[in-house]
Amino acid sequence: MLFERSFWLSLLLLGAFWLLLSGGDASSWVVGVPAVIAGAWAGHALGAFRGDMWSFTGVLRYLPFFLAESVRGGVDVTRRVMASVPRVDPGLHDYPLTLKDPHARLLFVNSVSLLPGTLAADLCDDVLVVHAIDRAVALDRELLALERVVGRIYGESL
Repeated sequence: MLFERSFWLSLLLLGAFWLLLSGGDASSWVVGVPAVIAGAWAGHALGAFRGDMWSFTGVLRYLPFFLAESVRGGVDVTRRVMASVPRVDPGLHDYPLTLKDPHARLLFVNSVSLLPGTLAADLCDDVLVVHAIDRAVALDRELLALERVVGRIYGESL
């Protein structure tokens, strides 16, 4: 396992991700090295880094989407709750999943909280229950856009 190319590639990718998250702080590697090794080992053991499972170009398209939605979500929620009269009307929303690959579904469900004021609350069969900070938001459109970006990583077109 330790000499397989996919393990080393995952180690390299997770190390680069850690470097990005830590801002290049050398002291962070005290925690980063064990975390990266454990993540690479676990991902490899679970088959998450098999090259035939996902598309590199799909990942490259996902990353800017991930960053943009993270910032947009943070700004939107901050504006809502910091207003003199908070603009919130929370509720649950059922979203029918179209992704079939279990890895794609997992990434999608874990990425839902990137969207402004959303949180994946439950997954039952092919329906994801999303908690939204504002029920008036057109959530289906945003969830479909996220589902398409995630689907590209795993070769699913929606």
